[in-house]
Amino acid sequence: MPVGGKKQAPVVVELAEATVISPASGREWDVSGSWNRMFESRVLTDYSYEGLGRIAALSGGESLEYCYGCGKCVPVCPVDLVSEYGPRKIHRKVQTGLDLFTSDELWKCTTCANCLRVCPKGVNMIEIMPAVREKAIDSGSVPDELSQVFEKTFRYGNAMGENPRRRHAWTKGAGVEVPVLASDPREVDVLFYVEDYWSYHPRGQQAAQAFSRLLTLAGVDFAILGAEEKTIGDSQRLAGEKGLFEALMEDVVGTLSKYSFNRIVTPDPHGYNALRKEYPKYGHEYPVLHYTQLLADLVDKLPLVNSLDKKVTFHDPCYLGRHNGEYDAPRKLIEAIPGVEFVEMGRCKGNSYCCGGGGGGMWLDGFNSNHLSERLSERRVREAAETGAEILAVCCPYEVSRFEDAAKSTGNSHLAVMDIAEMLDYATGGLATLGSGV
Repeated sequence: MPVGGKKQAPVVVELAEATVISPASGREWDVSGSWNRMFESRVLTDYSYEGLGRIAALSGGESLEYCYGCGKCVPVCPVDLVSEYGPRKIHRKVQTGLDLFTSDELWKCTTCANCLRVCPKGVNMIEIMPAVREKAIDSGSVPDELSQVFEKTFRYGNAMGENPRRRHAWTKGAGVEVPVLASDPREVDVLFYVEDYWSYHPRGQQAAQAFSRLLTLAGVDFAILGAEEKTIGDSQRLAGEKGLFEALMEDVVGTLSKYSFNRIVTPDPHGYNALRKEYPKYGHEYPVLHYTQLLADLVDKLPLVNSLDKKVTFHDPCYLGRHNGEYDAPRKLIEAIPGVEFVEMGRCKGNSYCCGGGGGGMWLDGFNSNHLSERLSERRVREAAETGAEILAVCCPYEVSRFEDAAKSTGNSHLAVMDIAEMLDYATGGLATLGSGV
């Protein structure tokens, strides 16, 4: 500090060894001057710009260079809570030599968009990761699990590798007529685009049957495509298979052009996202609703005669909430059910946690088991159980099976996982039953 009008050089007192003890944790930290000195400037030429340059040169990859290291993305990144992740960390690792095109770090991102929600510079991992993944796939650098899903989707038109002729087998147990347009090519109000997991997964089929009963009860004129339906392909696109997505889109658009309908309704937030945001980029525009949006306008017509009498919490799907701004419709449906005590989780709506299924994560549980301390779905189930809820309500086809498995693996089997369609069907006196443990 100035003495007698002149600045004096600071007196540096540097011990050979020094430690401090945290009063909070009791942990001892080494603060010896030998490694803690900051008197020399960092040599910027120690780092190569080649990695950032390769990514920035990709269409969609440009924004990774925008990062200025504020770190706001890290605490909201769902993967960082069970690993070491976040856009800032990816940016720093690429700066210091990480080849993201061949690294396992490339496949951890679920494209949940929570980082983009808080980023002041607009670093967009929802564009960066698919762009880099596309190049990685072209060079053969892709996890085996994901490669198998791409092959199944290419061969069968669905991620499950199931026979397309079985796509509408679930309708036999619906208890109501579910028209198939190939058999009855008439104009309908609603084209129910079922997607893969409601078509083939046993728990998804139960939700599809419940939704069909609700449509019938509400007097909606609807039909499905049956064996002609193929996945809309948004998850495959986000996982880096843009070529497969475009091929699927061509098939989907060709099928849709054969029939007349007023609007498409789908249970899959990824399918909803693609039809709403991605297909229009190629000139294909359709009126599209998520099934909760359709039911929110019809719930007053449903005879809700059964009381649920349970405490219920709700998980916001990333691609319905953060990506497309729909938070109200699912909650309106839950709160309309007699007897429900609705309680929010701490992470909800815009800051909702991720189930781990987005961006190809649905098919990477084996891969992620080697990189994460626990699955994101397990972390989310713990948060749901902490509310004291008896039912975890969902409205995405990926989530019932993911959360039911997570409830078992975390010792929370008392927490039932139910699709909102199943809950409404139960309330109307339909065939749906309360989940196990309730």
